[in-house]
Amino acid sequence: MKVAVMGAGAIGCYFGAMLARATHDVVLIGRPQHVDAVNQHGLLLESRNFHGHIPMKATTKPSGVEGADVVLFCVKSPDTESAGRAIAPFLKPDAAILCLQNGVDNAERLQAVTGRTAIPTIVYVATEMAGAGHIKHNGRGDLIIGASPASADIARQFIDAAIPTTVSENVISDLWAKLITNCAYNAVSAIAQLPYGIMLKVKGVPDVIENAIDECLSVAKAAGVTIPADIKQAIFALGEAAPNQYSSTAQDLARGKLTEIDYLNGYVVRKGAALGIATPTNLTLHAMVKLREAHLQQPRS
Repeated sequence: MKVAVMGAGAIGCYFGAMLARATHDVVLIGRPQHVDAVNQHGLLLESRNFHGHIPMKATTKPSGVEGADVVLFCVKSPDTESAGRAIAPFLKPDAAILCLQNGVDNAERLQAVTGRTAIPTIVYVATEMAGAGHIKHNGRGDLIIGASPASADIARQFIDAAIPTTVSENVISDLWAKLITNCAYNAVSAIAQLPYGIMLKVKGVPDVIENAIDECLSVAKAAGVTIPADIKQAIFALGEAAPNQYSSTAQDLARGKLTEIDYLNGYVVRKGAALGIATPTNLTLHAMVKLREAHLQQPRS
C-alpha cells in the first residue's frame, strides 16, 4: 500500500512510521528542516517498544500525494482548505483520504475543495515532535475511521501494522466525543503549559474541566448528537492514563505557533450561540488561548 502523509507533524509522523515499519511505501509531506532530516537519516521513532530510524521518503511538495492509495491528511484545521486545494490535482481517482484532524467539520470542508470523499478519522495518541526528523511516542495510538467502501480493508492493513483501528457507523458521535475531550484538556494545558497529570491536581481545575464538558454536552444534545453516557469518566481517566502528556495546543504555543482553538472550544462557542446555549467556560478558555496567541504575535523589541 502506498501512503502519503499530508502534514508531517507529530500525528502524521507517528502513523507514517508505524506503516513504514510494516513495509508500506510511505512519503511524508512537511516542512523543509523535517524533510531534510528524514531524507538523510530516516525518521527517528522513540517509543516504549522501539527506538530507531525508519527509512522513508519525504518532500515539501503537495505532489507527494501522487499515486498514493491512502492519504493521511494531518494538517492543522485552519489549513484544511488551502492544503486540500494544493493536493487536489495530484490525487489518484480512487485514493482514500483519511482526515486525522481535530474538530468535527474538517472532512466536510476538505471534501468541498477537493471534490473527493474524505473519511473522518478520530485519533487517540500521545505523541510529540522531539526535533527535526524525531518523533516521540508517549502512549496509545489507535484510530476510529468512518464507514466507506475502503474502510474495512484500510482498517485491516492498519491493524496488521500494529495500529488498532475500528470502523464506526456513527462517526459524528465519535468526532464529538473527541472534540469534547479536546475542549476539556487542550486549552487548560496550553494556558498553564502543564501536562495533564499536574494540572488535574491543581485546585479548581477539575471543576473547570467538568463545566467545559457539561457545556459541550448541552450543545451536542441540542445539535442532535448522541454522546456516550460515560464520556465524563472516560475523559478524566484519559488524563490519569497520560499524566505526562501536554495537549497539542500547549505544544503549538510552546513552539510559537498559532493553535486550532477556533475549531475546538471556539467551535463549541459558535455552535452554542447558534443554538441559543450559553457556553461561558468554553468562551473563557477560548479567549485565554487567543490572548496567548496575540502575545506570540507581538513584535519583540
